Amino acid sequence: MPANSYPYKGLSTVEVEESRQKNGSNAPKQAANNAWWEALKDTVFEPMFLLLVACTVIYFSLNQLSEGFFMLGAIVLVSAISFYQDSRSKKALEALKAFTQASATVIRNNKVVELLSEELVVGDVVVVSEGELIPVDGKLLQIHDFSVNESILTGEAFVVYKEVDSSENNQVFHGSLVQSGQCVFETTAVGSQTRLGKIGASMEQIKVEKTPLQLQIDNFVKKMAIVGAVIFLIIWGINYFHSRDILGSLLKGLTIAMSVLPEEIPVAFATFMALGAWRLMQQGVIVKQTQTVEALGTATVICTDKTGTITENKMELYRVYVFKTNAVLNETQWKQDPAVELISTAMWASESSPFDPMEKALHEAYQHLATTDERPDFKMAHEYPLSGKPPMMTHVFENGVGKRIIACKGAPEALIQHSKLTDPEKSGIQQQIADFAAEGLRVLGIGIVDSNEGSFPEKQEDFTFRFLGLVGFYDPPKHNIEKVFKQFYDAGIQVKIITGDNSLTTLAIAKQAHFKNTSPPITGDELMKLSDKEMATKINETSIFTRMFPEAKLKIINTLKANHQIVGMTGDGVNDGPALKAAHIGIAMGKRGSEIAKQASSLILVDDDFGKMVDAVAMGRKIYNNLKKAIQYIISIHIPIILTVVLPLILGWAYPAIFTPVHVIFLEIIMGPTCSIVYENEPLEKNAMHRPPRRMSDTFLNLKELSISIVQGLVITLGTLFSYQYAVRQGYNEDLTRTMVFTTLVVANIFLTLVNRSFYYSVFTSFKYKNNLLSGVIAITILILGMLVYVPLFASFFKLSPLSGTQLGITALTGFVTVIWFEGYKWGKRKK
Repeated sequence: MPANSYPYKGLSTVEVEESRQKNGSNAPKQAANNAWWEALKDTVFEPMFLLLVACTVIYFSLNQLSEGFFMLGAIVLVSAISFYQDSRSKKALEALKAFTQASATVIRNNKVVELLSEELVVGDVVVVSEGELIPVDGKLLQIHDFSVNESILTGEAFVVYKEVDSSENNQVFHGSLVQSGQCVFETTAVGSQTRLGKIGASMEQIKVEKTPLQLQIDNFVKKMAIVGAVIFLIIWGINYFHSRDILGSLLKGLTIAMSVLPEEIPVAFATFMALGAWRLMQQGVIVKQTQTVEALGTATVICTDKTGTITENKMELYRVYVFKTNAVLNETQWKQDPAVELISTAMWASESSPFDPMEKALHEAYQHLATTDERPDFKMAHEYPLSGKPPMMTHVFENGVGKRIIACKGAPEALIQHSKLTDPEKSGIQQQIADFAAEGLRVLGIGIVDSNEGSFPEKQEDFTFRFLGLVGFYDPPKHNIEKVFKQFYDAGIQVKIITGDNSLTTLAIAKQAHFKNTSPPITGDELMKLSDKEMATKINETSIFTRMFPEAKLKIINTLKANHQIVGMTGDGVNDGPALKAAHIGIAMGKRGSEIAKQASSLILVDDDFGKMVDAVAMGRKIYNNLKKAIQYIISIHIPIILTVVLPLILGWAYPAIFTPVHVIFLEIIMGPTCSIVYENEPLEKNAMHRPPRRMSDTFLNLKELSISIVQGLVITLGTLFSYQYAVRQGYNEDLTRTMVFTTLVVANIFLTLVNRSFYYSVFTSFKYKNNLLSGVIAITILILGMLVYVPLFASFFKLSPLSGTQLGITALTGFVTVIWFEGYKWGKRKK
């Protein structure tokens, strides 16, 4: 727990509880908990539920009580399954929500602590810094070059500078972004009592648009519902014309409507996406919106920064160049006076409480070198935050006797530009920068202002600095980064480095990390000078972009998107916000990422491990492929149910009502868990990350894939009709004929589940895939089928008859043959 360096003790534990009881906490106001009621309402208005209710009413009207009570049981079971799947999805999303809650730095009990922002209470002393969002309303106590962006309240994206002593301008408001500096404030309002809470401006109220995949699935289900309604009317009309029995005809029509309606598809989609996001969270990847899971599988370009993503982000001061003596010194030589001055000035140009790895390294070096630690004697009098192109920052410190230290650090080009140097001196420094960069060192220029008099200029660029030299930091590539790049390349995904560092350093690190690069890097300034056409070509060809600034990063992202690329972008700083928001997949770092970067992103890597993005892409592809398998399974198995119900009725066969609603609902109960539970749990196929990404615009099921599913369904239909005709020709009664058809369909369903686990590899390969749920579902299906056929109580109710060994063998073989032919198709596909 960090020591408290601030002159405030904060609330005690007792005072926190008293404030919470009196004023409430900062937890968002929860709407009335209607989750159960909403789930019930959704279930009741599902088409399948309404069909079941209609069938139940008709059965009771016809005095068929056993069938009526069975349908009531089916209603309870289908509703329970729906509630269960909805509960799984909601629990997964709630877990995600808990992980994405913002934290705040608070002083309590005279200690600086990190808390969830929802735990704040009125009176809490809060510390916020550049890049963070203000979690509550408050009154300023202390500031350091502090400014905010209050556009969420005012709609105007202007920087607002605050003042402690101003009664009109000494307040901060929930939702504002800290643009620069740091402040300490006392909380005055929390939760719904904040200004933002009162006007109800909540991000959660924004309606999220449906993704292309959601729209395609909704459109498909609507079309199938229309087809079902048309067939229902036809069957009802035909039966009524022949029998003049309105309720019996209606029952037959409802049977076909139940068999047509693919209500499993939207349930499967919601379940797959929510559980996919939950599985990613377990792997250390927080997906803020489940729609992002869909985009992950389509990513074609990943744009990454260098420091902390490709490299370890463990900066150590490695080498310095002292301009005064024109000497390059390693660690054993830093005790020389010019080197001490250089490193001390670099430390003064850093934050007093450093969080940046380079600034931490400078503080450590100063502490090791300084004979007397002067940091307690000096207070910051003024701060010029990191700004400019290239960027630099300046700090003005002053002690009790009026001595000033005006220290600057930043991009060497910036220091060279604002220091008094001759052309030969500039050339020598440039060569030294190149030498450092060629070793993969991160290089900063250091300067100092010798004058101690006068007021501070408005801009740091108005100072004239004395150039002291260069400091070089080494940040080695991560040990796994070469493997990560290879996995992206194998998956057909381009990787581009977008960094604020210089070209030589970036090239050196890229080479060490075995990064693929065939063209020279381009800087942000060079890029912005190009025409739109030239820029598009250059961005497409280039893999390394250096000296980047926010506008250039955003231009790269938007240009790639205009070129129909699906773009992922990593970032951790305030200035990365626009590019993260613009990317299809904004990727923030969990440990070192600023609050604004996390807010702008759609995905957070909890431990800053870029390798987890490979897992995320793989999960996106797995979910999409498994969802496609589930829906193709649904289409294939619905076709024989529909045709087995319709054809005997239309063609006037011996037993026209071969299936009734009780048989169809049983088959639906089998299919629901198979598609939503079994296929969701399928592992990633071994070739999934060795194929190029699919296009976001691709139709979910193209004509070829849809045709395959239809053909599979038609062949299974031939099998069920074969069993039907075989039974009739053998002189079997209606119950025995129904049993053979029903058993053939259930057996075919089991083999279809196994065969469709892969549309490329053989069933013997897919048997090796670990899926514990699969064997369980199949075992339960076989057990229930056996009970329905061989237990007299159940057989009588379902109007089935026990099968002999020969009859069972014929149905099993028929079901097997109608599915196993697809293995030949897959074999031919592998041979191509």
